[in-house]
Amino acid sequence: MMRLPRLVALVLAATVCGLTPLRAEERMLPVPLAVIYPGDVIRDSMLGERAFGFGGGVDGSMAETKGALVGKIARRTLLPDRPIPIIAVDAPKVVGINAAVKIVFDEGGMVIVAYGSALQAGSVGDLIRVRNQDSGLVVTGRVQADGSVRVSEG
Repeated sequence: MMRLPRLVALVLAATVCGLTPLRAEERMLPVPLAVIYPGDVIRDSMLGERAFGFGGGVDGSMAETKGALVGKIARRTLLPDRPIPIIAVDAPKVVGINAAVKIVFDEGGMVIVAYGSALQAGSVGDLIRVRNQDSGLVVTGRVQADGSVRVSEG
């Protein structure tokens, strides 16, 4: 029962002496140097770094390196000297809505190529729907780096 008052007295004494009983972890995080508006492509010259203290550590919701941000598109306004949430940036769209795309089916050495219209915008690796211009069928495929959409049997 007497331990609690002793602990409080030790913490109080440490604070008076200039010692902090619990020291927050500091992390250097990238921050905008000026306002970055939605739709802007983030360049290295637009970013600086600033130290932020976190009591329980970083939970992964903020961008931790400049490399994770450079080349991405701002989804919302990013303010100077504020950490940048991961959800506030997006990869650039390779395919736009209604864009003409090449549809590629490549399975076991057989390659079928068709053309269609994208029903959704997508970045590399995104799954999007595409309407085949010849048959009118809607297929789902993964966006490739060259802007084509790769569909598979499953």
